[in-house]
Amino acid sequence: MTGYHDHSDTKFMRDIREGAPREFEAWLNLDKIVAIEDGAIPRKYRELIALAVAHATQCVYCLDAHAAGAAQAGATKNEIAETSMLAAALRAGGGATHGMLAMKFFEEHSKKAGGADD
Repeated sequence: MTGYHDHSDTKFMRDIREGAPREFEAWLNLDKIVAIEDGAIPRKYRELIALAVAHATQCVYCLDAHAAGAAQAGATKNEIAETSMLAAALRAGGGATHGMLAMKFFEEHSKKAGGADD
């Protein structure tokens, strides 16, 4: 069995491009927003934001691309580390808030079922 992520896997993007060419081009253009040089948010921060989102979405290819982009834009190793930890904290926050929702839903369903609170 091969590994889940291999850089050569990107060759399969051809199949996606051939199967849905307009949609593929629209998707491909989305990432160009990060490369804007004259926006209110400087390029380095755009790359760090993209890197944080890549952590949250767990896209290994985006991690690679935006780590490289951040390095090219002058980010430091410490900024990459902090970005990683900020993303991890926010991802964990999502888990905690979903935990609250699970408790809420459990309480609602438990009451309907006549169950106990604990």
